[in-house]
Amino acid sequence: MQPTARIPWSGALHWQALEPYPSFLARRTGASGGWVIGVGAEEVLEAPRPGTWCFGHLAYDMKNSLEPLSSRHPDEDGFPLSRWSVPFWVVELEGEQATLHSAAEHQAEGLTFLQALVGSLTVPLPVAPLTGWQVRTTRERYLQQVERVLHHVQRGDIYELNHCAGRTTHQLGWDPFAGFAHLMTANPAPLAAFYRMGDQFALCASPERYLLVEEGKVLAQPMKGTRRRHADPIEDARLALELAADPKERSENIMAVDVMRNDLSRVAASRSVVVEELCAVHAYPHVHQMTSTIRARLRVGATAWDAVLASFPMASMTGAPKLRSMQLIDEVEDMRRGLFSGTLGFFTPAGNADLNVVIRTLTYNAISGRAALLTGSAITASSLPELEWEECELKARSVLNALGDVG
Repeated sequence: MQPTARIPWSGALHWQALEPYPSFLARRTGASGGWVIGVGAEEVLEAPRPGTWCFGHLAYDMKNSLEPLSSRHPDEDGFPLSRWSVPFWVVELEGEQATLHSAAEHQAEGLTFLQALVGSLTVPLPVAPLTGWQVRTTRERYLQQVERVLHHVQRGDIYELNHCAGRTTHQLGWDPFAGFAHLMTANPAPLAAFYRMGDQFALCASPERYLLVEEGKVLAQPMKGTRRRHADPIEDARLALELAADPKERSENIMAVDVMRNDLSRVAASRSVVVEELCAVHAYPHVHQMTSTIRARLRVGATAWDAVLASFPMASMTGAPKLRSMQLIDEVEDMRRGLFSGTLGFFTPAGNADLNVVIRTLTYNAISGRAALLTGSAITASSLPELEWEECELKARSVLNALGDVG
């Protein structure tokens, strides 16, 4: 698969152009606003194949294949543990240029798709809000669960645990293409993704990078610590400063950094794992987030997939110590996480990889009409259960409001 066409790109994207294709993944590649989109599935694999483009996901419960773990809850969202497809064509969008990569037999269709995708900017199609949400974990039960986690913290079993709650609804005929357009208008997150696997969709407004691997160099950016944005610039700045100085939020972030450093050391060259940025606060449309940056260099013979297997699930979505935290997550939470807390991304023919953290993500089944949304927060010794509940609700509203639910 070679670059076969280049056309100008104004920044507009018509997500309806993807509607005819039962398999695709569009992934935003960072704050620059670029995208990489893989369309179609010539082959479907359980792991990425070296030397070719592969697009797909790992679900959170891939942990059961990597560690002596299990899951007591049934699978409900329908995403397999690991799925990677070799696309018909790939579109790279960066700056003012759109590039099509395709084999000769797919070039004409790929170019037609690309021209439809990057046409003139239009107002997104109206989208009916998803309503009738039912929480899987009530506020009262959530507070009890957090108290249980805190008991394990106080006993010394764990230092930190990412605890999640979810909600579901059913709405047949909802349009995920219009929904994603509205989500990106309201919340153009730097590691966003739009994913389709047959009748299963994921609309992801993730601000968090899991791993970026380029030419043997690894970048990881665990994100822990949240504050809401405020319309008043002075109050907004105060909230950002409050987050930066908060000892609880800093401890959450630093523990996630330590776990990721340890994971990457399993595949990194000696003494190459460094923390480049610690507890920096970045602003997004709805929230301020605390993020740290870790860099490493893969040891000779190690691949991007090796880095994934060494560090999945990511530290920011599990806890410390990692194995005990994952055991407790399954004991305490009321549902299987499925795709949530996993990753969406792609591997390139050169052996590079770009993988996000699946948070701020709505999953939707077009056959059953089932929609689901999970959100979480990190529990440490200084956690106040009520504030952790409010953080989960804040994260949920950042997605639901963008999709028209103002409840």
